[in-house]
Amino acid sequence: MRIALSLLALGLLLSGCSQSRSPDGIWINQDAISAAKQTGKLREAILAYGPNLEWQLDSPLNRARFGNGFEIGEGALRQAQDGIWRFDLSEEQHQYLYQRGEQLEQGASEFFPKQMFARPTIKVEPAAPLGSSFEQSLYAALLGGQWQIIEGPGQGGLVHFHPDGKIEGLPGSERYALCLAGDCADMAGEHDSLWLQLGDQGREWLFSLDGDQLSLFEAINFAAPDEKPNYRPGARRWLLERD
Repeated sequence: MRIALSLLALGLLLSGCSQSRSPDGIWINQDAISAAKQTGKLREAILAYGPNLEWQLDSPLNRARFGNGFEIGEGALRQAQDGIWRFDLSEEQHQYLYQRGEQLEQGASEFFPKQMFARPTIKVEPAAPLGSSFEQSLYAALLGGQWQIIEGPGQGGLVHFHPDGKIEGLPGSERYALCLAGDCADMAGEHDSLWLQLGDQGREWLFSLDGDQLSLFEAINFAAPDEKPNYRPGARRWLLERD
């Protein structure tokens, strides 16, 4: 009898723990990553499944932050009821977050659409900026693997895009960053863009991803000198193919 009662108490304890699981930590927009990987259209995927790309929840401090690849919002977090959390960005702007099994749902509001978030599988440094988990997960999914230069400088060589933004094998580049939102997205219009950098020098490029083929194009500015840049694809500089 004592054993049975002990097992019952243990079961109730474990059940209570599962009901009150912590929402704390990082949640990323896996739907946007999956769509970008499937279609090769990064900008379209973020427009369809964004705008928010990452949440960071800290219930002991009653704080939460979210990022959209360009801006960061920070506000108060409190538990409304079991599995439901209220985020207050301001006195007027409120957002409800729901724990749905292994996912976090950002409820639809007058400010944001409904979005789903998941735990990242790639771990970043604790001091990494907000958004790093989404970026590294995206980079690994979209550009992971080994690429061969089919056309362009360094033809025949191998290229590796690392999740942390390092790039190996592409002549004249040691860092890269995909454009997620903000000015870089506005300047590229419907095209996907990335930044390539060597040392303290870098520039924009437009890219097209079709399955396992990646084309990098010169970004030609069609705007007047006193206007915001308006980039369109120029000549293709590189064609890469994933092994």
